[in-house]
Amino acid sequence: MQAEIIAIGTEILMGQITNTNGAYMAKQLATLGIASYHQQVVGDNAKRLADAISLAEQRSDIVILIGGLGPTPDDLTKQTLAAHLNLPLVEDADAMAKLAARVKQQQRPMTPNNRLQAMYPQGAIVLANRVGLAVGAWVEQRQHAYVLLPGPPKEFVPMVDHELLPRLAKYSGHQEVLESRVMRFFGIGESQLVTDLSDLIANQTNPTLATYIKDHEVTVRVTASGKTQAEAAAKLEPMIGIIMDREGRYFYGYGDDNSLAQELVKALAASDKQISAAESLTAGAFQAALGDIPGVSAYFKGGFVTYALATKAAFLNIDARQLSEHGVVSEFTAKAMAEHARQRAAADIAVSFTGVAGPDKLEGQPAGTVWIGLARLGEKPIAQVYHFPGGRNDVRKRAVMTGMMMVLKRLRE
Repeated sequence: MQAEIIAIGTEILMGQITNTNGAYMAKQLATLGIASYHQQVVGDNAKRLADAISLAEQRSDIVILIGGLGPTPDDLTKQTLAAHLNLPLVEDADAMAKLAARVKQQQRPMTPNNRLQAMYPQGAIVLANRVGLAVGAWVEQRQHAYVLLPGPPKEFVPMVDHELLPRLAKYSGHQEVLESRVMRFFGIGESQLVTDLSDLIANQTNPTLATYIKDHEVTVRVTASGKTQAEAAAKLEPMIGIIMDREGRYFYGYGDDNSLAQELVKALAASDKQISAAESLTAGAFQAALGDIPGVSAYFKGGFVTYALATKAAFLNIDARQLSEHGVVSEFTAKAMAEHARQRAAADIAVSFTGVAGPDKLEGQPAGTVWIGLARLGEKPIAQVYHFPGGRNDVRKRAVMTGMMMVLKRLRE
C-alpha cells in the first residue's frame, strides 16, 4: 500500500514557510509500514491541485492533502477534492456548533466563508479538529482513500495523531495498536540531541523515535506498537527512561500541546507559590506568556516592565547610583531587579531580564548578551549570563524561555 502527500500553499512554493507537515506525515506513514514514494507541493490554484490529485491517483492508494481548509479565498482544497470526486459539501453539526459559539463569543456575524470551515465532502468521515475550526475528512472512493488535513501545525499534528493514524492503521491492515508520548526539551539543539541519541535512533525497532524542532525547543516522539494499548504503553517506558538518563536536565514535560509556560503555571500551583517579574529587553513578554495560561491569576500578582535605567530605579526602588555604576547589562542589575520585584509584589519568587536584544551593542556588550536574575523568598538572589544567537526577536524569545526553565527547575527542586 502506498500513500502520497500533497502539501497545498503558495507560501510553501515560494519558500516563505517550510513544509514541516509533510515531513511529520511521512514519518508517521513509515511507522505504520505504509510506503510513500512521492510528495507534491502545489500552490493555491484549483486547476493545478486537481491535476496533482489525478497524478497521485495513478501511483498511490492513499492521497493525503494538507492545507487550504480555512475561510480565505485561497483556501480551495476541500472544494477542489469535492469537485474532483463529484461530491457536494455538507455541514458537520458539531463543527458548526463550535464555530457558532466562537462567533457569538466574538460578537460578530457568521459569514459564508466562516461556515465553509465546518463543511466536508458528503459521505466522508469527519476528522475532528481539537484545536481549530476547520474539520478534516476521510473519503473512500474509486478504490482510493483521500484525506483532508489543516495546514497550521498546531491543528495538523493533533488531528494526525488522534484522528488519522488509527484510521490509517486499520485501512492499511496494521493490526497492532500504536501508543506515543511526546517528550519536550529546552536548552539543547536538535543536532546535539540526535547525536546524543544516535545509537537509539540507529537501532530503533519497537519503540521508534522521531525528533522535531519547534520554536527554540526540541521534541522527541516515542512510539510503540502492541496487541493492546497497555502493552504498547509498557514498551515505551524503558526507552523513555534511557532518554531521561541522558537528557533529563533539558526535559520539561510531555505532550503535543504543552509549553514551558503551562508547565511553569502547573509548578506554581503544585508548590502554591506566587511569582512576579521585572523585564527590560523582553518588554513584558514573560508576563504575557504566563497570562496566556488559564488559572494563572491565582499565582501571578503582576510585575514590572522597566526599559530605561530611570524606570528601573523608580518602579523597583533600586538605587539609581548603583544602577549607573554597574550598568544595565550586569549581574548586579539582574539580581536587584529580581529581588526588588519580588519584594514589591510580595511574591515568593521573581525573575528578571536585562541585556542587549540588538541589533546594536549596549554598554560595550554585544547583541544577545542577556542576564537573567532569580530571587526567592528567604534566599539570596542569583543571576546567570547568556549569549543568545539570532536576531532581536529570537534573542528575546530565547530569554523568556530560558527564564521560564530557570524558575521551573527551582520550583521542582
